[in-house]
Amino acid sequence: MWQAAPWNLKLPAQGFLIREHERCLLKLWNKYRISNIPSLIFLDATTGKVVCRNGLLVIRDDPEGLEFPWGPKPFREVIAGPLLRNNGQSLESSSLEGSHVGVYFSAHWCPPCRSLTRVLVESYRKIKEAGQKFEIIFVSADRSEDSFKQYFSEMPWLAVPYTDEARRSRLNRLYGIQGIPTLIVLDPQGEVITRQGRVEVLNDEDCREFPWHPKPVLELSDSNAVQLNEGPCLVLFVDSEDDGESEAAKQLIQPIAEKIIAKYKAKEEEAPLLFFVAGEDDMTDSLRDYTNLPEAAPLLTILDMSARAKYVMDVEEITPAIVEAFVNDFLAEKLKPEPI
Repeated sequence: MWQAAPWNLKLPAQGFLIREHERCLLKLWNKYRISNIPSLIFLDATTGKVVCRNGLLVIRDDPEGLEFPWGPKPFREVIAGPLLRNNGQSLESSSLEGSHVGVYFSAHWCPPCRSLTRVLVESYRKIKEAGQKFEIIFVSADRSEDSFKQYFSEMPWLAVPYTDEARRSRLNRLYGIQGIPTLIVLDPQGEVITRQGRVEVLNDEDCREFPWHPKPVLELSDSNAVQLNEGPCLVLFVDSEDDGESEAAKQLIQPIAEKIIAKYKAKEEEAPLLFFVAGEDDMTDSLRDYTNLPEAAPLLTILDMSARAKYVMDVEEITPAIVEAFVNDFLAEKLKPEPI
């Protein structure tokens, strides 16, 4: 038989504590962009900044703690060593100097990986033909060397040798890889331009926007909708399929997005919101249905899929001041969520 706890905790208070506990957990999930579990992240206790996003690999690779405190190392140091072409030719990693680099985490057993590889081969060819200095490095998650060789035979770029498991693991740790396919695009200095190379390649098949510097505001599409699962997203729904309407909406929220991004970049943190404009199409209709949003437009929302929560502002006219106040109230936790 259930008995009251000795401190006589009442059920309403207990329920409140549980909700507060869940709310705090969800804030941590969103802050650190957790997409699966188990996940172990190491932080600097003094600054609160992320030291390592893939702690599970760290404790597997360094059980003695010899590399503690496991801080991030420069790409040039982590990639150092021989790289392969599928004809057996070996090149030193120093050959990458002066080039943009795509670090491609993929595997033959993964159907989305194989689909992306076919598109990426064409993108790679177009970028090289345009005279750009660009190289891709395949970091395999295949389950056998034979599978690696079969898959790599389809790729015109470089790869970390399958037998170099330590280097493949260090690259996974460096970028906190939680799923595949993932394409990380680096500038010639080895700094990350975008972690969303997969989305960029699919959205820009002619590679006109290479090297794909992130846009403050994205137009929601089938290929980038997966980013809705990465954390809270501001989505401004507009009522027209006309490109001019979507462009005007992007211009309206872009200054606010840039301000938020710059503020958190100065603190060396990821922005707490992604920003989207959604027009009228089947994918947007599905999103409205899934989140039970009204058909009104324009409709200003913040969707938090991991928390299954939404915040809605249904007004006749959306102005920059309304958007900024909405965002600031959300960040200050002044808005009341509705369930998705």
